[in-house]
Amino acid sequence: MIVLVDGAREERIPAVDSTVIRGDGVFEAIRSYAGQSFALDEHLGRLARSAAAVGIQLPDDDRIGGWVRMLASEGRDGIVRVIVTRGDALPGRSESARILVIHHPVPFTPSTVRLAPMRAPWHPAGREWELAGVKTTSYAPNAAATRRAVASGLDDALLLADDDTVLEGPTFCVGWVRAGAVRTPSLGLGILDSITRRHVLSVAGNLEIPVEEGRYPFDDMASADEVFAMSTVKEVTAVVSLGDRHLSAGPVTERLRAGLRARIVSTLRN
Repeated sequence: MIVLVDGAREERIPAVDSTVIRGDGVFEAIRSYAGQSFALDEHLGRLARSAAAVGIQLPDDDRIGGWVRMLASEGRDGIVRVIVTRGDALPGRSESARILVIHHPVPFTPSTVRLAPMRAPWHPAGREWELAGVKTTSYAPNAAATRRAVASGLDDALLLADDDTVLEGPTFCVGWVRAGAVRTPSLGLGILDSITRRHVLSVAGNLEIPVEEGRYPFDDMASADEVFAMSTVKEVTAVVSLGDRHLSAGPVTERLRAGLRARIVSTLRN
């Protein structure tokens, strides 16, 4: 693991940092392949929007991008995390932004995942909220959902609204296939505008696979032909169970997985 704090090689931050005391910050996770970062500009753009949403002033230069590229080059394959904090959170301390950049290995990712559906009362689920879709460091409810899923014997959670509308996973977006078309929850539900999701939907268009975005009940997903998860870490991963409902990995999911990987290789080669 490689860690930078405001550009210096340091693995410690003050105990009074805003993320320690209040979980107050924003972040991005960027995949590095053979020393190159994928979709860096898109991630930095989303980081800037997240920071603006919570009122954190980012540096107006290219330092963050430079740090990401440096750690990707040094660490090779892995994940580069950028965490922007509000600085120190106690009275009388500086509130200037603190920027952490961390490169670490890709966590173990199984070839298929099993999800436990559960309601997520903390999720905006389409309600008006200034932090809807913002990638903040306040992830305790999502982490609790994952722990609950694992305790039930599955791999992760599938978050649902109170009316059982499908939302997203704690750290990933979801899609499914019905009659050859891909369906995925709309960004209007307040789910994360996932960079991987953007690219997967674009790949689907290139492959002439129809894409439908909207508000869908869980039963629509549970009766689908295929279900898959999308994220920086997972890329495209088949979902093989939703609670006690069992599914099979299918050809559309595999086409999307292969198409995304081909796009990554092509982009980094250029």
